[in-house]
Amino acid sequence: MNFASDNWAGAAPAVMSALSRHNSGFAPAYGTDPLTESISQKFNEIFEREVAVYFVATGTAANSLALAAYAKPGGAIFCHRDSHIQVDECNCPEFMTSGGKLVSVSGANGKFTPDALRDAMEAFPDGVVHHGQVASVSISQATESGTVYTLDEIAALKDVARSRNVPLHMDGARFANALATLGCSPADMTWKSGVDVLSFGATKNGCWCAEAVVFFDLEAAKGFEYFRKRGGHLFSKSRFVAAQFDGYFESDSWLETANHANDMALKLAEGIRAAGGRTAWPVEANELFPILKRSQFEALERAGAKLYEWPAKDLGDNLSPKDDEVCLRLVCSFATDEAEVEAFLTVLSEIQ
Repeated sequence: MNFASDNWAGAAPAVMSALSRHNSGFAPAYGTDPLTESISQKFNEIFEREVAVYFVATGTAANSLALAAYAKPGGAIFCHRDSHIQVDECNCPEFMTSGGKLVSVSGANGKFTPDALRDAMEAFPDGVVHHGQVASVSISQATESGTVYTLDEIAALKDVARSRNVPLHMDGARFANALATLGCSPADMTWKSGVDVLSFGATKNGCWCAEAVVFFDLEAAKGFEYFRKRGGHLFSKSRFVAAQFDGYFESDSWLETANHANDMALKLAEGIRAAGGRTAWPVEANELFPILKRSQFEALERAGAKLYEWPAKDLGDNLSPKDDEVCLRLVCSFATDEAEVEAFLTVLSEIQ
């Protein structure tokens, strides 16, 4: 019953098979090998246009280096107050952008609205040197609350970013899970909705260590190779990142793994509600945040379940945990099977 994180899962069989398949022989280093070049072309096909792709080791590096490409002196980067770049990246975005300021924007269900973004930006008027410069907007897809921005919501946020002539960045650590939920194309969820640069995450969805910065704005990508090298994320054996992506994309394996993880999360949510629990936020990807009795939480831990307590913010009187309740985070992955879900729900049903 391991629902602690999709980071705890191993690599998907298709990815491991590809790593083994591409291990033999010799290949040029630093991204000049034929496999890296072919995977770059594959990204073009996936996104239905020419893109600039740069492999990096972690999501934190992808986010921070992507934002660094658009940095300005005194730059302000607007993000949700619970976003990964704001809460969980040890100030790496500020470091990589040479002191960029992350400006929190509040919003329900892990998302912020165009009006909230516009209001936050007004504190940084153009041409006023004392307040710094608006530099970029960053959204998470899926969000830290397990929710997903619709295409219309992304486009509306882009309109606000465009009004201040700044780019829209997407933290796609769980990009495939969000894509599976919306049932649209990668192009629809990114550049066709106004995204300029994407942190394309694959590690959480079955890769061993494979992330990428994807620029839809090719002009902005010029010189990015120096940011990546200086940040310590230029792989000498780049073909092994490319190999992971080769297995990941093969026969749409990445969408299959994401759909499975999402399905397991929905199954968990339905069972939790049937047992009298509730979820803090809508379950729209592979994460869910149930509110259970503390006695249920403790029984689940004694039974071997791996999960985390989670802060429940701005839920209102009807949803907020009561004194004898706790909000938890559960994450499903490609490796989650129905037996784990059933075991979890069986323990839950025995403790009322």
